[in-house]
Amino acid sequence: MCPLVKIEIREGKTSEYKKAILDGVHEALVEALKIPDSDRFQRIYQLKKEDFEVPPDRTDQATIIEIKMFPGRSLEAKKNLYQHIIRNLENNPGINGQDVMIILLEPPLSNWGVRGGQPASEVDLGFNINV
Repeated sequence: MCPLVKIEIREGKTSEYKKAILDGVHEALVEALKIPDSDRFQRIYQLKKEDFEVPPDRTDQATIIEIKMFPGRSLEAKKNLYQHIIRNLENNPGINGQDVMIILLEPPLSNWGVRGGQPASEVDLGFNINV
C-alpha cells in the first residue's frame, strides 16, 4: 500500500500543469521513500480562489501536499522527500518552492485496513518502510 497523496491547488490550471504536479510528487516518493513505482494513489483538488486563502507572500501557484503514509521513515528520508518534491515542482510545472507546503501524516499500521480489510500491521507489505 503506497502513500496516499492529496494535493490542493487553486482552480484554473491546465491538465498538463496538474499532471506535472502528480508526476513530480510520485517521482519524489519513489526516489526518497523507495516505494514501488506502480504504487500510486494520488488526488488533486482544485479550489476557487475564495475557498483557498493564502498569505500575501504566496502566489496563485500555492500548493498544499498532504501525504498519509505508514510510519517508519527516517528524518533523513523525509528531508530527502521534501527536497525532491520541491525540486521536481520547480522544474515542472515551475512552482516556486515558497508556494509549496508539504504535510506528512503517519497513522499507525493498525489504523490502515488493507487487502480485504486486514490491519496493515498483520500483512506482508512486500516492501520496506524503514528507509
